[in-house]
Amino acid sequence: MRVLGDRREAEEAIQDAFVKVFRNVDQFRGDSTFATWFYRIVYNESVSRLRRTRNAPITVPALDDEDLDAADDDAMTDARAMASDLQNLIAVEFEKLSGHYRTALTLFYLQEMRYEEIAQVMNVPIGTVKSFLFRGKQLLRRRLEELGYREAEVA
Repeated sequence: MRVLGDRREAEEAIQDAFVKVFRNVDQFRGDSTFATWFYRIVYNESVSRLRRTRNAPITVPALDDEDLDAADDDAMTDARAMASDLQNLIAVEFEKLSGHYRTALTLFYLQEMRYEEIAQVMNVPIGTVKSFLFRGKQLLRRRLEELGYREAEVA
């Protein structure tokens, strides 16, 4: 979803990846974990789809406000509203990052993968993964600061 930015495309990519895994499971050599091998196939399929639709307009999916709707209106404080605004802004700015930064950050922070696993999934050296993570965080922080958020608010 983070690579493609479109739920329907992401679901199709996952489905195609499952078919590829089913057809090629005998080619799994065990050099990495099965999950890492599978992530690599999903990543490749997603990048292939992205290349095919490169000229299509980029859309940012709408963010859910379920948590905010569930909260009592009286309990909603200015601090919580600001935190929610910041969270939405981070999500929007995150989607604007280049694909390799977004992918590395997603795999590290959301999927909780180790550097080695990310390197295998993205087919890059570990040093490149570290660079993607460092630069991606730097770019995101810089964009948020340009929009008026101090580093203390972002951290």
